[in-house]
Amino acid sequence: MSEPAEKIENGTIRKISDKVCVYYDGYWIRYYSPPEDTLAEKKQLIVSLTRRTFHHTEAGINTPGERLEMARQVYLEETDPARKRIKGAMLAGALFNRGTDIFNAVVNLASNGVLISEENELMKMCGECLKEALELGKLVKHYSGEEGIDELWGEPFKAFSMPMAAFYESRYLKIAQAMRNIDYITDHMARMFEGQTPFKGIGPHLMDLAETAKKEAETKRSDRVIFDVWPRFVAALEAVDAFKPRIPAGIDESRRHRIETGGRLLQEGRNIITYLARARVPMPKTTKEYVEQLENYAREIT
Repeated sequence: MSEPAEKIENGTIRKISDKVCVYYDGYWIRYYSPPEDTLAEKKQLIVSLTRRTFHHTEAGINTPGERLEMARQVYLEETDPARKRIKGAMLAGALFNRGTDIFNAVVNLASNGVLISEENELMKMCGECLKEALELGKLVKHYSGEEGIDELWGEPFKAFSMPMAAFYESRYLKIAQAMRNIDYITDHMARMFEGQTPFKGIGPHLMDLAETAKKEAETKRSDRVIFDVWPRFVAALEAVDAFKPRIPAGIDESRRHRIETGGRLLQEGRNIITYLARARVPMPKTTKEYVEQLENYAREIT
C-alpha cells in the first residue's frame, strides 16, 4: 500500500488493517522493532545477514575465513580480468567470514565477562575485514548473473558499524526501493501484455504477483505470518507460470516467433520480481534493462 510521500514523513508508524507498518518513500512496510543494541544481538544479526547474503549471490564464493590469506594471494596474482573478478568475489567471501568469525569470538569473550572495547584490536580487525569485503562486493553478482548486488553485500558491515535503529531504518529504505522496482516492472508488463490478444487475462495474475511479492519482501522468515505470506506468493508465481499465450492456428512463423518471445519476456519479468522480493534490495540495472526489453518488444509488434 502506498501514499504520496509528501503527506507522510518517513519513519511514521501506524496500524493498517491489523498490521503495524512503518512508512518509507511512499510505502507502508510491515514494522519490526529493532532489537537491543548489544553485542549478542549484533552477532545474531550479522550471522543472519552473512548467511542471507551468500544465499542470494553467485555460487562458489563462500570462502571460509581461515583461507583468507590464500584467497588474497591468488586474487593479487591473477591477471585475467574475468577470473580476477571471480577471485575477488571469493576474497570478499573470505573477508566476510573472517569478520564474522572475529565478531563471534568477541561476543563469546563478552559472555564470559571479558569486555572488549570498540578500540580493541579485534574489533578494529573485524571492522576492517567487513569494510574491505564491502569494497570488493562490487565484484559480486546476484546468483542470476543479472547484476552486482552490493546493496545486499554491504549489510553486515552496516550492522557492525551502525546502531540497530539506524540499521533497521536503512533496511526499510531498501525494501521500499525494491517494492518500487516491483511496481515499476509490473506496471510495464501489465500494460504491454494486456494489449496483446494472445496474453489477454494475464493482468490480474501480474497484479496478484506484485502484491504478494511486496508482502514477501517486507516479512521476516521468523514471523509466523510467513505461513500465510509465502504460500500466497508461491501460488501467485505458479499462476503466472501456468499462463500460456494463445497462439492462433495457421499464423505465420514471424508472428509465432513474436508471441513466443513475449512468453519468454513474461517469464523473465516473473523471475526478476522474485529476485527483488527475496533479496529485499533494489536491482536498478536489471530493472532498467528489462523494461527496455519490453519497450523494444512493444515497438516490434506494433
